Amino acid sequence: MARRLPLQRTMVSVLTAFLLTCPAFSLAATEQGEAASPVATNGQPFPWDKMRLPETVTPLHYDLLIHPNLTSLDFTGIVQLQLEVLQDTQFIVLHSKDLRISKVALLEHGRVQPLQVLEYPAFQQVALLSDDVTFTKGRQYTVHMEFAANLSESFHGFYKSTYRTREGEVRVVASTQFEPTSARAAFPCFDEPAFKANFSIRIRREARHIALSNMPKLKTVQLADDLLEDHFDMSVKMSTYLVAFIVSDFLSISKNSQHGVKISVYAVPEKIDQAEFALDAAVRLLDFYDDYFDIPYPLPKQDLAAIPDFQSGAMENWGLTTYRESALLFDPNKSSASDKLGITMIIAHELAHQWFGNLVTMQWWNDLWLNEGFAKFMEFVSVNITNPELQVEDYFLGKCFEAMEVDALSSSHPVSTPVENPAQIQEMFDDVSYEKGACILNMLRDYLTPEAFKTGIVRYLRRYSYQNTVNAHLWDSLTNICQSDDLDEGRLRGDGFCSQKKSHSAASKWFEEDELDVRAMMDTWTLQEGFPLITVEVRGREVRLSQERYLKSEDPTQASGFLWQVPLTYITSHSSTVHRFLLKTKTDVLYLPEEVEWIKFNVDMSGYYIVHYEGQGWDALINLLLHNHTALSSNDRASLINNIFQLVSVGKVPLDKALDLSLYLSQETEIMPVTQGLSELVPLYKLMEKRDMEDLENQMKSYIVTLFQDLIDRQSWTDDGTVSQRMLRSYLLMFACVRGYQPCVTTATELFHKWKESDGNMSLPNDVSLAVFAVGARTPEGWDFLFEKYRHSLYTSVKSRIKSALSISPLSDKLKWMMEQSLLGEVMKTQDLPYVVVPVSKNPKGYKHAWDFLRANWETLVKKFDLGSHSISHMVIGVTNQYSTREMLEEVRGFFASLREETGSGLRCIQQALESIEENIRWTDKNLPLIQAWLDRHGPQCRSPGQAGV
Repeated sequence: MARRLPLQRTMVSVLTAFLLTCPAFSLAATEQGEAASPVATNGQPFPWDKMRLPETVTPLHYDLLIHPNLTSLDFTGIVQLQLEVLQDTQFIVLHSKDLRISKVALLEHGRVQPLQVLEYPAFQQVALLSDDVTFTKGRQYTVHMEFAANLSESFHGFYKSTYRTREGEVRVVASTQFEPTSARAAFPCFDEPAFKANFSIRIRREARHIALSNMPKLKTVQLADDLLEDHFDMSVKMSTYLVAFIVSDFLSISKNSQHGVKISVYAVPEKIDQAEFALDAAVRLLDFYDDYFDIPYPLPKQDLAAIPDFQSGAMENWGLTTYRESALLFDPNKSSASDKLGITMIIAHELAHQWFGNLVTMQWWNDLWLNEGFAKFMEFVSVNITNPELQVEDYFLGKCFEAMEVDALSSSHPVSTPVENPAQIQEMFDDVSYEKGACILNMLRDYLTPEAFKTGIVRYLRRYSYQNTVNAHLWDSLTNICQSDDLDEGRLRGDGFCSQKKSHSAASKWFEEDELDVRAMMDTWTLQEGFPLITVEVRGREVRLSQERYLKSEDPTQASGFLWQVPLTYITSHSSTVHRFLLKTKTDVLYLPEEVEWIKFNVDMSGYYIVHYEGQGWDALINLLLHNHTALSSNDRASLINNIFQLVSVGKVPLDKALDLSLYLSQETEIMPVTQGLSELVPLYKLMEKRDMEDLENQMKSYIVTLFQDLIDRQSWTDDGTVSQRMLRSYLLMFACVRGYQPCVTTATELFHKWKESDGNMSLPNDVSLAVFAVGARTPEGWDFLFEKYRHSLYTSVKSRIKSALSISPLSDKLKWMMEQSLLGEVMKTQDLPYVVVPVSKNPKGYKHAWDFLRANWETLVKKFDLGSHSISHMVIGVTNQYSTREMLEEVRGFFASLREETGSGLRCIQQALESIEENIRWTDKNLPLIQAWLDRHGPQCRSPGQAGV
């Protein structure tokens, strides 16, 4: 599942972009697993006292009939469950949430044996039992269950979605979102990933609608009352969270892949003309994965459906992937370069899941990263080959920086973490599972070589097809890859890599005297939280190395006891060849063949660690950047910018030195170093905005504008250039206009007036329209005009840019109204609420309103988006992470301390928010005087402060 569009990371608070969220869950219960004897809703003892289901029974096949009524907004259903008994038992326990179960019976030899149903809502479980029945080991049984429920008003389970036609008619769609624990809200089931089964699905509908599910439709049967019943083919063996069905009036376009798979894109009728880009991308990507994994896609079709209301970015349901409209629909005349990149990446993510996640599934949610880390990683591998023009390799290290922001806190968690209840499971859909998972896989691939890594993951997929796995299965598949086993069918020996293994490639660590233990190495990255800080000290030819946990905390004891096996890479002033060294111990020494002027570790940021250069190390690198920055790759330059500012936070480097390094940015032209520079510098004045330090704030803003002024002046107001050049232009012009840089504001104002005079019909260059809209939204008249265009536009990319511009306006009454409208969900979709509230919180005219809104509507928000969801954590952290005063720390702490467990008191994001504020307080207390002194020496005085927050 994609939580959000993988747009480039930048400016921390400039572009709200399309950060989409993950699906939601409610907190099923407090930790009641220890309770003596659970009691069912009817007062009888409930026979099971654990959150996880017993392993006495396993499902083999679900025969499922669903009949939604899109007028009364409810549904009925019948499921016949074929079960196999693994241990003698008196009862069957399965999941059910908010379902009205009306009839349950055991079907045996033509007999119908009624079963009693006991319900235990705290664990979302039901037990089926009868005094006359013992379920016997080795036997199969069929259970018949009838049920009914309302279509959900949230974004998960079987839920209601609506859209408005051009004529203003509101139409209803019924769609599903089951991952991770909401299949149980649509039908009674064994709703854990290890309980894989086959599904035969039938859906009843009116003639004006169509029905879609995971498999192709076999036939349609005419029923009484003008109803139709669609029968779908039996699915492959899969987990419940991958089941999907949609009833709608969507239209579609289709193509066949080279491998003969029918690929279709579905959307509301008035937007189907925006589906062609996604269809072409999906065909290319599915063919790529089919070839890369050398395992045929096992279904005859792959549908991609754009759902009008959708909380996360997309969902990998097998054969029927679902998406936000903004994550799938593209118009070449209206969409920007970042839209093209984001949509391609999100489709790549969901189609990678058809193998990683669907074909091979994690045993339990503690290893979610085996699904999500791989899908995130494969986005970059696939799109780099299918769409080289998108230059995705420019953006991967940004994913690692994102993960490190969370992983640097003591509230972080290991990639593989024990979880039990639905809220804990939901919290796993975070930057650690996705971005850190992808980054450590990329590090391993770089270390083993891409050829060896690919061979190992193909072995993993072949070995565990239609099964469930844990971490160790992956590491074992990546070990001794040249030793064939039965499932490899002897292929690996002849593929070139294994047959040439005696060549002892200098770029590979495979062929050391001590064979690499992949599992021992990778356990250090998945079973403990955090990441290493590598300290490098060069003395002549001797390079002394040490490692410690990088941790933003006042408590040094929390950093002790950590040790990683770190695959170090480095280049020097005398050698651009990538050298490798595996650091397994707390300290070690390596020797250079000759003395060097400078040394740069973590080449291209391929490793998940940061580096501190002691002695003259940083001075040498800063001097290199100032005088010959292109001697290092753009990724190396971006990683140096990131690392030095992170080192300021833990007191390893004085702020002066980091700001000295930033001076080189006046010569920079590449997207990643520029956006990383903005990501480090912009938050400095964002902290000041909330501390009433206007003079210093304006001085800092002027320094940043001046730093990038030449590059800003060279930007054209067009859509010309490569994708990276176009995205950089969008960032820079947006930044310059909001910061009040006059040449930018003048041009944007002229363009906005022309566009407004044409009633929005004039074609604006898509990549610069955000800057134009941002300037236009500063006046009440311009804001209102933009909002009307937002209301009536059929183009999600245009709506998204207008929404971003409206949220950074200085008009505080409009900002409050906008948040309220997003919560109502009529003219602005509630799915977008987190991406209204967070930008408003970054706005100096809106941050107090955003915090007040979050507090006032907390219970409504956790009900709509669900506890533990990425939407909730995005708002909690986003609204609070620029506070830096003790007064706000106490206010935030006080509010969250007042919550009950069922409304979120134990959420990890609250701890992350409090830690971030504490870090901001420490940072500002120590560094604000240093900024003042440094700017007095280097920075120009304030000239043109912007009117609204970036």
